[in-house]
Amino acid sequence: MAVELAKRMARLGTETAFEVLARAKALEAQGKSVIHLEIGEPDFDTPSNIVDAGVEALRSGATHYGPSAGLPQAREAFAQWFSRDRGVEVGPEQIVITPGAKPILYYVITALVNEGEEVLYPNPGFPIYESVIDFVGAKAVPLPLREERDFRLDHDELRSLVGPKTKLIILNSPQNPTGGILTREDLEVVAEVAQANDAWVLADEIYSKIIYEAQHHTILGIDGMAERTVVLDGHSKTYAMTGWRLGFGVMPAGLAPAIAQLMTNTNSCTASFTQLAGMEALLGDQSGAEAMVQEFRVRRDLVVDALNEIDGVHCTRPGGAFYVFPNVSELSISARDLATRLLDDYGVAVLAGTAFGEHGDGFIRLSYANSQDNLREGVARIQRCVEEL
Repeated sequence: MAVELAKRMARLGTETAFEVLARAKALEAQGKSVIHLEIGEPDFDTPSNIVDAGVEALRSGATHYGPSAGLPQAREAFAQWFSRDRGVEVGPEQIVITPGAKPILYYVITALVNEGEEVLYPNPGFPIYESVIDFVGAKAVPLPLREERDFRLDHDELRSLVGPKTKLIILNSPQNPTGGILTREDLEVVAEVAQANDAWVLADEIYSKIIYEAQHHTILGIDGMAERTVVLDGHSKTYAMTGWRLGFGVMPAGLAPAIAQLMTNTNSCTASFTQLAGMEALLGDQSGAEAMVQEFRVRRDLVVDALNEIDGVHCTRPGGAFYVFPNVSELSISARDLATRLLDDYGVAVLAGTAFGEHGDGFIRLSYANSQDNLREGVARIQRCVEEL
């Protein structure tokens, strides 16, 4: 019989990066050489001290159920680290630990936003923002991020988009896909708008430690925001722990039980041994993570400089994360068709900017989480493609 899905499934989006990865893997299986610049995953192994802590946890029997909000000692450790790192004092009762950071996004929107209410989200931005907003029956209101502002939000535009139905404002800094960074001034304007309109803020800070010349600021540290802000963070990017599935939210203590209840209903709990490894990641030796960021900075400069040598392509130098978002609007082909041609004919997997929303039109996203040699070869193939259009 045909599978008839619930109507709500039609509102659920996807992540194009995984679709392109699957296509690229299929081409590789046919013997084609592919340079992977599509997937947002560090190409480094998890640092050895974290792996050792995970192995020790397994051998010590940390393989059983734990509390839905997280192990008490892990919540304490995560709160300790966050307080020190962000300069904002939080307690363990404000921490909920989840299998990856995406559940925090899903749970917060589910817990706070009613059908018909509005959520502002960055566009171009992580596609799961819009997907979850639509899925719960809320209205997704794009907040444009433009190249001429280094992909920072426009303050007046933000003010014009917020209204009586605005329930939540989503921020992401450093950003996926642009690598842009919000300034303290930007966050102060968001705080002013949120408080004036009684709106919540979800601050996605998953790339907070992958930052170069700039300084990371958290809106949680602005007066009046602690009671209406959830910070989303996790281990996947900073510690090359994507497969460990470990994330967490920092939120008002009054919201944490509801988020933990959603955990109970979906995942039961986060793997105990993963949480113990995550404690070592945050509080232990940081040299592995620091070396990774230093290498990302070298790769960023390599890729940006090379892309800007291609006629018809120009690329801003991102301040964080491990993505570049070059403008290809001057070429004689759409960004979507360019991405398709690059993969099919030149063996370079990239994403069209529209995979991150309508305001990504005219751009492509490259992840520089790959070796310097592969990055050089990848950009050389892009140049050949452009020259042969």
